[in-house]
Amino acid sequence: MPDVLLSGVSKNYGSIEAIDRVDLNVKDKEYFCVLGPTGSGKTTLLRLISGLINPDKGEITFNGKLVNRLKPQERNIAYLPQHYVLFPHMTVIQNVMFGPLSKGLIAEEAVERAHKVLEMVNLDHRSTAYPHELSGGMQQRVALARALALDAKLLLLDEPIGALDARLRQELRYKLKSLAKRLNLTVIHVTHDQKETMIVADRIVVLREGRVEQIGSPYHIYLQPANLFVSNFVGETNFLEGTIENVDSKGSYVKLQDGCKVRVSDTSYLPDERVILAIKQECVKFETNDSNEVNSISGKVKAIRFLGNFLKIEIQSVNKSILNSKIPITYASDLPRLDQTVSVTFRPMDVSVFPSPPRGLNQEIEVT
Repeated sequence: MPDVLLSGVSKNYGSIEAIDRVDLNVKDKEYFCVLGPTGSGKTTLLRLISGLINPDKGEITFNGKLVNRLKPQERNIAYLPQHYVLFPHMTVIQNVMFGPLSKGLIAEEAVERAHKVLEMVNLDHRSTAYPHELSGGMQQRVALARALALDAKLLLLDEPIGALDARLRQELRYKLKSLAKRLNLTVIHVTHDQKETMIVADRIVVLREGRVEQIGSPYHIYLQPANLFVSNFVGETNFLEGTIENVDSKGSYVKLQDGCKVRVSDTSYLPDERVILAIKQECVKFETNDSNEVNSISGKVKAIRFLGNFLKIEIQSVNKSILNSKIPITYASDLPRLDQTVSVTFRPMDVSVFPSPPRGLNQEIEVT
């Protein structure tokens, strides 16, 4: 499949700017995820690429060919919408054959292709069943097989596993990625699930209110967020407000609002600049004794929450700032008691520093 290039693409619905001057380049055979909160423009973007709607401005090209006005059936794509619908009066194999037959494939070849893709999704043994006889996960896989049977090299997925239970989602996300790589597909996968994105994506674009906030690998999106919104939306993050006190060749000292002074590796700010520190919760540690670490803040344990594989420890500093520490469940035997005084620590290199936003932290990170 050719590269998919969007240049200055915009789409309005009346006064609502659903997509605002988006530039994207999805590479051949790439598994590309579009991540964002509800209402960020994810589905609109996918519908623009599929040809179901046309952009008001900008260009969409496949391998340098302008496709703005091409109909969906002329783009050689397979589109699996969020609310897929199987034909209830058709068997599984008839559902999967429908696309190839409508494109002019003879019946024998359509049957052969349908069996092939059903084998890929481990459902060939249910080829004669009707949709109502299948579980939700099986129906989802039939819908995926129906898309794959079109033999397109660009696969568009809109929340493809969002309606499934947690265990099945976990299984299918790995299968999707493996299947796409095996078939040399280019995939554009829309989701609001950060964990799902981190697992399957080669690259990610984060959307907010129709605009691109950041594009990059899962590693860079997670550990090197471009701004406060991305830092908050991708992963669980602590935020501390403060002022740069002084800068040297190895980093900066920041005086927090609660009076504590901490060290960060960033040297790009000037003394007296107001900043926001962002620290992922898993990078925050605590000790029950006084710590000799560079960054050590004294506080009391206010809550301990069980999260399955992890525990979240909420700690309130002496000046009322809240820091959360996310630790593996294997550390449960070393847990502090509620109201016990501990030392919270984090490494300077684990802190992202952002300029203090004029409209305030809460509005900057708000998920609308």
